[in-house]
Amino acid sequence: MDTNYQQAVYDYRRSPDQDAATPARHPVIVVGAGPVGLSAAIDLAQHGQPVVLLDDDCGLSAGSRAICFSKRTLEIFDRLGCGQRMVDKGVSWNVGRVFFREEQVYSFDLLPESGHRRPAFINLQQYYVEGYLVERALELPNIDLRWKNKVVGLSQEAGGVTLMVETPEGSYSLACDYLVACDGSRSPIRGLCGLESKGRTFRDRFLIADVKMKAEFPTERWFWFDPPFHPNQSVLLHRQPDNVWRIDFQLGWDADPVEEKKPEKVIPRIRALLGQDVDFELEWVSVYTFSCLRMERFRHGRILFAGDAAHGVSPFGARGANSGVQDADNLAWKLALVLKGGASPDLLDTYAVERQAAADENILNSTRSTDFITPKSAVSKTFRDAVLRLSKHHEFARRIVNSGRLSMPSVLADSPLNTTDGDEFEGAMVPGAPMADAPVVAATEQQWLTAYAGGTFTGLYFSDRGRVDDKAFESLASLAHGDQPVRTLIIVSQGTDAPAADGLTVLNDEQGLLAQRYDAKPGTFYLIRPDQHVCARWRKLEPELVRQALARATQSAVETNLAEGVPCLALH
Repeated sequence: MDTNYQQAVYDYRRSPDQDAATPARHPVIVVGAGPVGLSAAIDLAQHGQPVVLLDDDCGLSAGSRAICFSKRTLEIFDRLGCGQRMVDKGVSWNVGRVFFREEQVYSFDLLPESGHRRPAFINLQQYYVEGYLVERALELPNIDLRWKNKVVGLSQEAGGVTLMVETPEGSYSLACDYLVACDGSRSPIRGLCGLESKGRTFRDRFLIADVKMKAEFPTERWFWFDPPFHPNQSVLLHRQPDNVWRIDFQLGWDADPVEEKKPEKVIPRIRALLGQDVDFELEWVSVYTFSCLRMERFRHGRILFAGDAAHGVSPFGARGANSGVQDADNLAWKLALVLKGGASPDLLDTYAVERQAAADENILNSTRSTDFITPKSAVSKTFRDAVLRLSKHHEFARRIVNSGRLSMPSVLADSPLNTTDGDEFEGAMVPGAPMADAPVVAATEQQWLTAYAGGTFTGLYFSDRGRVDDKAFESLASLAHGDQPVRTLIIVSQGTDAPAADGLTVLNDEQGLLAQRYDAKPGTFYLIRPDQHVCARWRKLEPELVRQALARATQSAVETNLAEGVPCLALH
């Protein structure tokens, strides 16, 4: 039986740090035990770093909040040790349908091909995601999770950050080499630093209703424009676990948020959609106004901002939590490497460069979605409705319809960590792209490629029907035992095998999907970053070129040095 995560309360415990004569110092402190902060802490801990995780509350999120978690985020959760649990509980879906007024105009499939471990999305209430991450964090001895620890002041010096932390037993000071702020859209850390997020607030309001019922709707994403049961507005429907359905109703800017949350206002809207005879109960109701905004820079000296603390988007497209978890995925390996002395602190500038670009991409798509869903003039509404009518019969119009471009992982094509192609390749696995998954066979058992990659640099070497000559074996072994080790996977073709060696793993590409997705020929070598993004690729393995790519990926300096940042306010 599932834990009631909405009612979960975690105990405040006094830390020995509260009795220290001088502020106890830790390598890294993460603030905020939401999906982003928990992911960052778990990732850092799996890299061997001790982490203090502070949260000002003692429970999980109220209501479903973020519910759509993408394939890429699930692959990250797999690496963090709780992906399967998320998928087992969540509702998997790939298909979406778009309606205009009383009829369906078209449908789409976000993952039409087979050979992927994870679906395009699962729907899972945020409190389950947080609960599973908390339980995973508690399994790791190097995470010190402190509830009811609220940061109320900080100061930053050249060598680190000092915090003033308020608890039920009074305040105490803490120090750290690096601070990771994952404390949400209203980020107290951002405020203490005298920083702000800038952008655009949309003049519209939406009602979220979590409705518990047994319904015949399929497990799909349904979006209505101007339906007869809610005229001149939009409605979104998603299924969640436990027979809970998420319904979003557009209300308009003039709607009174207090009045609209009252049951006597919510229930008639739901009955208009479901019919008068359907039994249901309200589980959670909220009215929201949203913005698309971000901080100018995500790194300020030794303070790094991630998730909603760094950037915010509208809820259309499931870009908030997914992009935040991907922030943590990008940051953790870099910060761990810096803390171990394996890279210059300049490597952290590339976190800001890469994830600021990803935030801009998300904000652009989110803004376009919102403008299409909520036209603000008669002309834009006429255009939108014409596009919807055309989309029933014409493919070109469907590309214009925007009911929320759904979250896709960013391709970090302009990253300073990439090594530019020197050979010709086709396909999507360009430097900066998140690696594609595919089924493999290892020791006669069906596995998945992504299960063998991540957490460290990984090499993919595609062999010629299992034949790996002595020179290639020597080169691969040298990379596996270098100063920056590369875990190498030897990919063999269907029905063949290859001898294993120390530091090398043999995987059989029985279906040929890996060779296809990576445009691989015998001798092709890919270098994959610890966050499972392609770093470099060659048609022929040259160890010295790989070492140069590793040096670029771990010590790259960007032209604009963001490390200096701005001083933070010392507020106590």
